[in-house]
Amino acid sequence: MGTKTPNRVVVTGYGAITNLGHDAASTWAGMRAGESGIRPIEAVDAFEGTDLSEWPVRIGGQVLGWTPDAFLEFREAKRLDRCTLLGLGAAVEAVAHSGWNPGETDPTRCGVIVGSGIGGIRTIEEGLHTLNTRGPTRISPFTVPRLMVNAVTGNVSIRFDLQGPSSAHATACASSGHAFGDAIGYIRRGHTDLMVVGGAEAAITPLCLGAFMTMKALSTRNDDPTHASRPFDQGRDGFLLAEGAAMYTLESEAHAKARGATIYGELVGFGNSCDAGHITAPHAEGRGATNSMKWALEDAGLNPDDIDYINAHGTSTSLGDSAEIHAVRNIFGDRAKKAPGSVLMSSTKSMHGHGLGASGAIEMLACLHAVTDGVVAPTVNLDNPDEGIEIDLVPHEARERPIRYVMNNTFGFGGHNVTLILGRYDG
Repeated sequence: MGTKTPNRVVVTGYGAITNLGHDAASTWAGMRAGESGIRPIEAVDAFEGTDLSEWPVRIGGQVLGWTPDAFLEFREAKRLDRCTLLGLGAAVEAVAHSGWNPGETDPTRCGVIVGSGIGGIRTIEEGLHTLNTRGPTRISPFTVPRLMVNAVTGNVSIRFDLQGPSSAHATACASSGHAFGDAIGYIRRGHTDLMVVGGAEAAITPLCLGAFMTMKALSTRNDDPTHASRPFDQGRDGFLLAEGAAMYTLESEAHAKARGATIYGELVGFGNSCDAGHITAPHAEGRGATNSMKWALEDAGLNPDDIDYINAHGTSTSLGDSAEIHAVRNIFGDRAKKAPGSVLMSSTKSMHGHGLGASGAIEMLACLHAVTDGVVAPTVNLDNPDEGIEIDLVPHEARERPIRYVMNNTFGFGGHNVTLILGRYDG
């Protein structure tokens, strides 16, 4: 009995809402230009009434000036947490960009998977405040459906009548990477024709900011926010908490071609592993990250020489950056040294900060444009790289270069590691 050939998985649409822009085009334009979305935290939304003037950390990557008015009425929007609103907004853009009409495909063969590290944390904090100040009977009846990590998935499913596989991943900063991995599997195996997939996060709240702050994980460069996120730079002092969402329409190649869709890239590899070492610190030698990259290459049927660009997890913490560099050396050897034809690597978190569970999805936008436009987004603020780093980290300015395959790394607390490989689609 023969083995069925797996379906090819292609990207036909994408959308994003970030601190660099309120849609995918403006977000990518900000990345390409090396702009920063990090600024002093404004006392809006969750921070209304909170005096941050004496806090050691007062900067982050807020999405400012954005509202869901274009796709939701005010009354409906009030029933959703900000995390869900961002995710739903990005999904609306991704579906529209794909040109797909939800009514033209069997809804049982369409699904949605979204990653979020913390989900509706704003709702939790608001509910606790109400409980403590006004009593339990004044808690909103929408609290539970707002705070659920799977609220983004559920609301996107409802919006587009996606009746097929539907789930949510909460594996810290690897969440949206795992979401992609699951979606790829469903399409490859022929269970679905189309999946909406991505990540959303809205964790710039007093509790989250305070919690990461007391862990000493965040930068305190309050007087110079645009230069605070410094992956792989000796002057770094922590990462920058950010919010945002990015969503994608993935299809089987056959389904996309049958409806005449534009194809922007092909997802060819997925690998995931666990460090199994420490709940927050990465393995010093990048053990788990090495395995996720190795297994993604095996899944794609590629070798390290095929990869032209690595979109690094690169959070701007000394332990995380060092572990990733070790892992890249383990896989790429001499190609992780500056030389003609060597692999390029950059961290766009230097511009938009760390969106936790949404980070892999947001960074996939840079991966897509690398293969479609031949442009690699830079690592800004890289003034004094760590000693011993030999890999080309594309400092300060974007680089034009033909890109065939991109590796996208996302690593999270708990030791979770995900690597995705995206390729240029040549038909």
